[in-house]
Amino acid sequence: MLLLLLIRLPFLLSPPPLLVPELNWMLVGEQMNNGNLLYRDIWDSISPLSALVYWLLDITFGRSHLAYHVAGTAVAAFQVLYFNWVMNVRDIYPDRNWIPGLIYALFLNMSFDCSTLSPVLLSTTFLLLAFGTLVKQMDRRGATDEVFEVGFYISLAALFYLPSALFILWALMALLLFTGASFRQHSLLIFGFAFPIVLTLLYYYLADSLADLNRNLLSSVFRVRQYDLTDFQTLLASMFLPFAMGTLGLLSLFRQTTRYVNFQQRCQQIMMIWALTAVISVALMPFLAPMLFISFVPALAFFASYYFQGIRREWVAELIFLGVFGFTLLILYQGALALVPNWELGRLSVLQVKKSPINNYIQQQRILVIGEDLSAYQNNQSATPYLNWDLAKYDLRNLDNYESVISVYDHFRKDPPSYIIDKESVVKKLFQRAPSLADLYEKTELEGVYRRKPETANN
Repeated sequence: MLLLLLIRLPFLLSPPPLLVPELNWMLVGEQMNNGNLLYRDIWDSISPLSALVYWLLDITFGRSHLAYHVAGTAVAAFQVLYFNWVMNVRDIYPDRNWIPGLIYALFLNMSFDCSTLSPVLLSTTFLLLAFGTLVKQMDRRGATDEVFEVGFYISLAALFYLPSALFILWALMALLLFTGASFRQHSLLIFGFAFPIVLTLLYYYLADSLADLNRNLLSSVFRVRQYDLTDFQTLLASMFLPFAMGTLGLLSLFRQTTRYVNFQQRCQQIMMIWALTAVISVALMPFLAPMLFISFVPALAFFASYYFQGIRREWVAELIFLGVFGFTLLILYQGALALVPNWELGRLSVLQVKKSPINNYIQQQRILVIGEDLSAYQNNQSATPYLNWDLAKYDLRNLDNYESVISVYDHFRKDPPSYIIDKESVVKKLFQRAPSLADLYEKTELEGVYRRKPETANN
């Protein structure tokens, strides 16, 4: 725990560069704090419980970058403690020690974006709780009705980060292959998984927004792809050693099968299925960044711990760990603090919020950005529901459709932006289709920027 806090201390004293997803989460929390309903009044693909957390952060701290890193460190600390506690109290390893927690804490710092309060980090917390409950079932002669909790935790994980719903397949396979669970207990698992999801659907049904939920969340997991936020170089550099250590640990198990009792071998097989499920979830990620691979950390730390405990010469294990530790800190601090100037490794430059020249002219205004670059929102608030461009295309790229034009018109009337920043060249066509909107705005000297006319601002 001390090591985790020491590693994160520079971020708590001075937060690292603001990332586009973080700005997006802040905008969602801010909009919800203004009384807007997610998916109906805020078109974004964020899962509902994550949005609820960001709303609470906005109520408490406002648009605070530091609050996200403090909260992220608190959640990471819980995961480290819980992971190591489960490993020891269930005797999953031959010897009880603190190595699993140590490795877990290190792998959670593979990149500086992992230190923020991301939906994947929140989701992984509940997946770990599901793992702990499932292992408790494995330690008995047969499964009990507590399998309801496993499904319930996975459902909450999915409501924090939708691709985590795939882990219900992991739980079903684990029960089917490694426990004596009955049909009733499998049904309890499914019911536990369905219960929070059905409540969420019921809430949006009563709010007459079920179609908005389907379009902006359920369908978006297959449609929203923010390829411009992907940094393959940093991803490969930060993930290389955790994956290498995890793979070496997995391979070492095949040489020492007689050392482990039947229960420990079943736990190893469950974690293999976890890793396979996490691999499948990659196909549903909106972009590729280290923070989205946090769901791999439990499996990687689990198998890497076997690798380090299996090294007979202690000094060799210490030397390898120091090498992994040093390289991990190099990537982490180079990315956050730019220790080596002009070296982009670890910087996640494409993920960082860029300095927008618009901020020199527009400050503390309600604006609409039509496009993927959210940097203009850094010192402004968002207007209209069109926050996520991949979802906004449903209306703004479909202006030959009468219903889309009416939808855009209604949203502009309800929450008119003071400025429109058009990076996709759709405003001209919008104004042709809705002349009454064109009467409200005038073109500025900035390319693609439209300002609401002063005489209409109070109307």
